Amino acid sequence: MKKRTVFVCQNCGFHSPKWLGRCSQCGEWNTMMEELEDEALVELPEGSSEPVLYQQIKETTSQRIPVGIEQLNNVLGGGLVLGSVVLIGGEPGIGKSTLLLQVSRDLASGNEPVLYVSGEESLEQIKIRGDRLGLKSEKVYLLAETSLERIVNAADRMKPRVLVIDSVQTMFSAHLTSSPGTISQVREVTNQVFRFAKKNQVPVFLIGHITKDGTLAGPKSLEHMVDVVLLFEGERDHNHRVLRVLKNRFGPVSELAIFEMSQAGLRAIDNPSAFFLRERPQNEPGSVVVSTIKGSRPLLVEIQALVSSTLFMGNPRRMSIGLDHYRVSMLLALVEKKVGYSFAGEDIYLNVAGGLTIDEPAADLGVVLAVISSVKNLPLPREVAVFGEVGLSGEIRSVSQPLARVREAKSLGFETVLMPEGNLQQLETENLKGIKCIGVSSVRKALAEVF
Repeated sequence: MKKRTVFVCQNCGFHSPKWLGRCSQCGEWNTMMEELEDEALVELPEGSSEPVLYQQIKETTSQRIPVGIEQLNNVLGGGLVLGSVVLIGGEPGIGKSTLLLQVSRDLASGNEPVLYVSGEESLEQIKIRGDRLGLKSEKVYLLAETSLERIVNAADRMKPRVLVIDSVQTMFSAHLTSSPGTISQVREVTNQVFRFAKKNQVPVFLIGHITKDGTLAGPKSLEHMVDVVLLFEGERDHNHRVLRVLKNRFGPVSELAIFEMSQAGLRAIDNPSAFFLRERPQNEPGSVVVSTIKGSRPLLVEIQALVSSTLFMGNPRRMSIGLDHYRVSMLLALVEKKVGYSFAGEDIYLNVAGGLTIDEPAADLGVVLAVISSVKNLPLPREVAVFGEVGLSGEIRSVSQPLARVREAKSLGFETVLMPEGNLQQLETENLKGIKCIGVSSVRKALAEVF
């Protein structure tokens, strides 16, 4: 076997025979790392593969293992599929290890064992966290190891119900000479774990690091190899965490689960809308409740706006937290052009209360009403919720799932929902007693309804 030194980009996996300050493929700086590459002759496997006619393939139903946390069950599409590989990424300290230790506790409540492998913490550190989470007599086996071959051998002997690896960036395979965390090692480790999961029908949780840009660290092929990709998000200043689905071969994508971090671990929030609106102020200008959709779940959030005069007439500030900055700028320009307000001498601040991020156009109407409410210094009626996309001509466009949005508002005691006129026509056949639905076709008509 012949060995040679190559330089591999840790961002895209590009190989170069010499060091480069900037990767010639992805353009990133200082990402080339030296690795030893083994060149071996490729041996063709024995036997042959024959194609199978589509009609001759037998139908199979994927057996699922229910997870103790109902919100996580929904995110996974109904449970954990046998032989699946689930990748969970998130910021350091966000709660990934805590979540999976709770899952291990719930899954090991029966007679089948769960193997939890950690390459970052000692067994004593994990036990301290386990005592805080209430692990007692559950059959959770802990292993502090970074060698993938030893981990696979231990799993083969134990035959666990679920295997948890924390984290994939700390593991290494003896088949390669490169350091743990490099692209070649991450790809090889994931490939071997994937083959183990499919061969033994054992679900595997992989914890992955993320980059400073918020994306999963390692090659993009890492996300292609696994079956499910989850992203654990949250602000350090808030005690809630959001688990989003980026990829799911066995269920819907863009699903969402919300947890609250406490001393006893992560607690699933069954009613996120009430959770985020529990401290909403009364009769305050600039506060609007928007009915939005996160995945397949309706969610009520509060958009707050503050418009104040500035001494810097030529350069007023525009700041938004939890909203798309470019879309906010477009909506402010529309209000100036179509409604007649001037923001040349005004600083404008927008915020989604609770630290959530809204990325759908249905929040446009809420942004416009919040800004105008702050300008007029007039609060909106407290029992009104809104949703609707605003076009550049000032029209209010229809959005998806209006019935789910209205029912969510009704369940929290809202009496009126301001919505696009097109969505109101879709709801004419629905029996919506106890809540008033008002359809508007333009921003001017929406302002006439609420002010």
